[in-house]
Amino acid sequence: MSDVHTPAVRSYNMSRIKGKNTKPELLVRQYLHAHGMRYRLHDSKLPGKPDIVLPKYRTVVFVHGCFWHRHEGCRYSVVPKTRTEFWVNKIGRNVLNDERQQAELAAAGWKVLTVWECELKPAVREQTLKELFSTIRSQDYEYK
Repeated sequence: MSDVHTPAVRSYNMSRIKGKNTKPELLVRQYLHAHGMRYRLHDSKLPGKPDIVLPKYRTVVFVHGCFWHRHEGCRYSVVPKTRTEFWVNKIGRNVLNDERQQAELAAAGWKVLTVWECELKPAVREQTLKELFSTIRSQDYEYK
């Protein structure tokens, strides 16, 4: 099966996909900030450059796209019908990197939370964000 777009159109579409400051990430950040949490962004000193770093709680939050990080059982985590082998390999590497980076963070004493893109859809967004906030706040922490 061939691609429905020309190579130039496909290249342009793929170049528009952002890795930082995505809409789902901004939703999480706005909610946490509005509820008094202060954080750092994309800390390059930590494995995987977590999207949100809450030093006070020794917690990091990754906001993952369901497609790019293979959210198991999610309707948005589909394998494309074109160049299937390429996508399976690429997304598989993403998943392995996620697992490795999260293990490194946990070994360094960080609590790792993941929010999936589908959990921020309007119907479930408020509940997801409340649970995230509650989970962060409920964890024991030490002031630095």
